[in-house]
Amino acid sequence: MGIYLNPGDDKFQMARRSEIYVDKSGLLAYLNRVLRTEERFVCVSRPRRFGKSMAANMIAAYYDRTVDTEKIFQEMNIAQVASFHEHCGKYDVIQLNMQDFLSRTKDMPEFLSLLQRRVLRDLLKAYPSDDYFDENDLPETMSDIFEKTRRLFVIVIDEWDCIFREYKDRKDWQEQYLDFLRTWLKDKAYVGLAYMTGILPIKKYGTHSALNMFREFSMTDAGPLAEYVGFTEQEVKSLCEAHNMDYSECKAWYDGYHFNEVGSIYSPRSVVQSMLSHKFSTYWNQTENFEALKVYMDMNYDGLREAIIALMAGERRRIDTASFTNDMTTFHTMDDVLTLLVHLGYLGYDFDSSSVFIPNQEILREYASAVKTGGWDTVARAIKASDQLLEDTLALKEEAVAQGIEEAHMETSHLTYNDENALAYTLSLAYYTARQKYTLIREFPAGKGFADLVFLPKPNHAGLPALLLELKWDKDADTAIRQIKGKAYPKAFEAYAGKVLLVGVSYDKKSREHECLIEKAEIR
Repeated sequence: MGIYLNPGDDKFQMARRSEIYVDKSGLLAYLNRVLRTEERFVCVSRPRRFGKSMAANMIAAYYDRTVDTEKIFQEMNIAQVASFHEHCGKYDVIQLNMQDFLSRTKDMPEFLSLLQRRVLRDLLKAYPSDDYFDENDLPETMSDIFEKTRRLFVIVIDEWDCIFREYKDRKDWQEQYLDFLRTWLKDKAYVGLAYMTGILPIKKYGTHSALNMFREFSMTDAGPLAEYVGFTEQEVKSLCEAHNMDYSECKAWYDGYHFNEVGSIYSPRSVVQSMLSHKFSTYWNQTENFEALKVYMDMNYDGLREAIIALMAGERRRIDTASFTNDMTTFHTMDDVLTLLVHLGYLGYDFDSSSVFIPNQEILREYASAVKTGGWDTVARAIKASDQLLEDTLALKEEAVAQGIEEAHMETSHLTYNDENALAYTLSLAYYTARQKYTLIREFPAGKGFADLVFLPKPNHAGLPALLLELKWDKDADTAIRQIKGKAYPKAFEAYAGKVLLVGVSYDKKSREHECLIEKAEIR
């Protein structure tokens, strides 16, 4: 057993002994299928704290020939798979965390030298010989070892992309690094499996990738590995039940990353921290400050600011991810910035519609924090005023509600407000606070038509009335209320029983004035 060669199972066992451990060993079944095939190069990109290192430790422990793998994994999901015994504990594993080497070196030549010397030290101790072609050359030495033993290597690389995140502007160092990985891994007979994980997908140069032998699984297309991105819905339900936590509230806080192959995916660290602390709160900022988000929000691309505001209001935006070059500096369009935010976990992505959205309450709060400074102060004021707007709405203070919406409208006046859809952005943002207590639904299928906005109280706020908002421009608020009644909207609340406030809001684009009427209703 060495430091980098066959490092054992200590790190994986620490995870297993944790108070909360979710079995993701099914990932190994996929890796077993591609091991020793042309598809043996796998690159997985996930946001921070989505379990990347834990998965890397599991993979290293499973394939490591110095570990009693069958004993360790016998009660886990992978043990039920036919390929379990065929591959467990059969390989030499090299496990590397690139961040460890990067933090100890000052430039790329020193980084690559340290990495190779440390791995070679382990290899030469495990396989002493005076017949190496060049014992200072990593690929040559591994080729010689494989020739003698015919034992394949499983190479597990964590934080593979740290060079691109920390040396954003050093293209020359990035190219040296990619050239090393290509020389070490591509077309090498000794590679049984190469598994890399990081935040960013593999860097592109022009239209090509320097590591084009890898199949990539990312936040825009997780494919068959979707259920291992984070926690699945059933896994979260089980955790909530075990820790006596409200599942629907947990869903509002941490759900939102959706993949067709598996459905809802939850932020793992946030769910775990919520269960352990027994409260729902923002745990994202424990891993990355909101200033990191603000850097990208403030980039000067046409339409970016409007898109961010619409996303904060609960909207979705179609984007083209194709031009993103998978680094943190090369941006050509607004879509490139939004694509990066998907990979960082600040946006969810719908593959079918090619659209992005803010996934949950936790991330929405990060956006709210990010707009508090700089040129976003007007939006920040609208969010701050949302507490009072909700209070006035619940108190049926129609004039105060109209005034509050009008002020929010003025604060975000750089948007176009000549249709009801744009007015909905304003209203949704103005009711930002309400989303802490309510579930917001746009275009709620109601009766004979569609309500523009519906706020259904969350289970732990069941004493609040539901809110049904009809939005009109160039018509009066009374028309909106009559339209609600005419379409029999309240009858649409099939799973809801209780009080409802019918809120009619109108905007006169000539006078730029708002009007509001509020009526009580009840569903039994």
